[in-house]
Amino acid sequence: MKSDIHPKNYRTVVFQDTGSGLQFLIGSTVETDKTTKVDGKEYPLYAIEISSASHPFYTGKSSTIDRAGRVDRFKKRTAARSAKTKR
Repeated sequence: MKSDIHPKNYRTVVFQDTGSGLQFLIGSTVETDKTTKVDGKEYPLYAIEISSASHPFYTGKSSTIDRAGRVDRFKKRTAARSAKTKR
């Protein structure tokens, strides 16, 4: 086996779904400054917006997740375009 081919910063990281609050312990190289305790042990914490715990395909619940205001900006653009074409 070749030596020194694996990343040096590979470790167990807690991925937390911000929508449902569910946490997953997974090996990763993702960079993060936050930490959290799970079962009395401290791990790096990485927040994610969507996981299998909150994704509509897996939960069967239909919802619109708009954390960055994308839907509102889209509606504003389409309203402005339709106003221009009606002139």
